[in-house]
Amino acid sequence: MNAAGPLPVIDVSALTGSGTGPGTGPGTGPGNGPEAGHARAEVARRIEAACLDSGFFYITGHGVPQALISELRDAADRFFRLPEEHKSRISMDRGGRAWRGYFPVGGELTSGRPDLKEGLYFGAELEPDDPRPLHGPNLFPEEVPELGPAVLAYMDALTHVGQAVMRGVALSLGLDEDYFAAGYTATPTTLFRIFHYPSPPYADPEEWGVGEHTDYGLLTLLLQDDNPGLQVHTSRGWIEAPPIPGTLVCNIGDMLDKLTGGLYRSTPHRVRNATGRSRLSFPFFFDPGWDCEVPPLPSLPAREGGRPRWDGLDLRAFTGTYGDYLTAKVAKVFPGLGCRVLPPSSGARENV
Repeated sequence: MNAAGPLPVIDVSALTGSGTGPGTGPGTGPGNGPEAGHARAEVARRIEAACLDSGFFYITGHGVPQALISELRDAADRFFRLPEEHKSRISMDRGGRAWRGYFPVGGELTSGRPDLKEGLYFGAELEPDDPRPLHGPNLFPEEVPELGPAVLAYMDALTHVGQAVMRGVALSLGLDEDYFAAGYTATPTTLFRIFHYPSPPYADPEEWGVGEHTDYGLLTLLLQDDNPGLQVHTSRGWIEAPPIPGTLVCNIGDMLDKLTGGLYRSTPHRVRNATGRSRLSFPFFFDPGWDCEVPPLPSLPAREGGRPRWDGLDLRAFTGTYGDYLTAKVAKVFPGLGCRVLPPSSGARENV
């Protein structure tokens, strides 16, 4: 492990409107005056530097209430303390094609290997008859009634943060700050997970809480508890990304890599919980609309070379919608469930 780092910490309050700078304040949104514009440009400059370097950074000034975070963490902790038979009452098998619910330790695969974690899958709360895969109603546990409202409130708050950070990304690319909100994320695909990592004896050096991978969409916003475990593969080697109070970890995904022609690379990361304690993490995925195709931005030149992707995939070769890409990816994570409830792969998806 190379401990070189650390990852940058960026105050995004000029984008979220949650700080005390020019034109900001709780609920105000980004300010409109010259000072506010300069502040947003400076945040965009720092986001650009982070995306060009590692694709990972911490954010402060996100505006998510600490009371909501505490409520979510407490409810999640209570859920994972339940007996297995109670947790399994909302298993993903019952969620079907909506792809929602609980999976046990070893139930999720990364690169074909079981992960040493258990977890919950959530998404936007939709009607049962939504025809799209990965869309529909959530499954919430009766034993922890506080969890459902906390999850939905947190997803609403993180959707606001995701739109705000993407304004900074747009500015960093020389685009209008509402470029993504007016198109790719006008109706974003939003997915949320809660993962519980026991602290097992790692007998095999290839055993991981989550194996090496990149995220699929535009942006991931990760809330961590107080325990380390996240590792990021940067140009300096593998580094730790420990929890920092009051922050979210932000990283870019495959679709932002594809949009920027490889200028901003989605970065491999993994998790090993070696603390001797249980670890909770809360990744929120802010992604393009389901039916959006994601060609490279015409304003950016295609890039050749650079470090090959960890999985050998050439994102430029993929054609289809984000929904196509995501469905093909998650089918590999739960292959048994995918074969039963997801539509067959199209030609466009076979290359992912």
